[in-house]
Amino acid sequence: MSIVDDEQDITHLFGQALRKLPSLSVFTFTDPLIAYEHFKINSGSYVLVVSDMRMPGLDGFQLLKKIKDLNPKVRTMLMTAFDTKDSLFEEYTKKQIINGFVQKPVRLDTLLHEVSEQLHSFEFQKIYAS
Repeated sequence: MSIVDDEQDITHLFGQALRKLPSLSVFTFTDPLIAYEHFKINSGSYVLVVSDMRMPGLDGFQLLKKIKDLNPKVRTMLMTAFDTKDSLFEEYTKKQIINGFVQKPVRLDTLLHEVSEQLHSFEFQKIYAS
């Protein structure tokens, strides 16, 4: 899984917290373009990508759409401090380009809970897709 946020302190804090979950490799990126390149190379190994919404170069909507285009089975979460009453957010949620959402500031227990939910959904999806 990966955490993508242009704020280094957030990627560090969230990465440290999520590395405590068993059997989970966590990559952190402050550059969404580098995160996308990493995903392209390793798309079959990913289960979840958590992305900030507003980032330079490639925003969270664009990043998650590109990720889903490469691997529709990977789970995605968007996080933002901004208002989500946006037609693109609603469309992407409806089309399951965005599978989960957390509002910033994010408490670590909330993040861990939401990530666990997405991981559970990924496993459930994998079992019933067979």
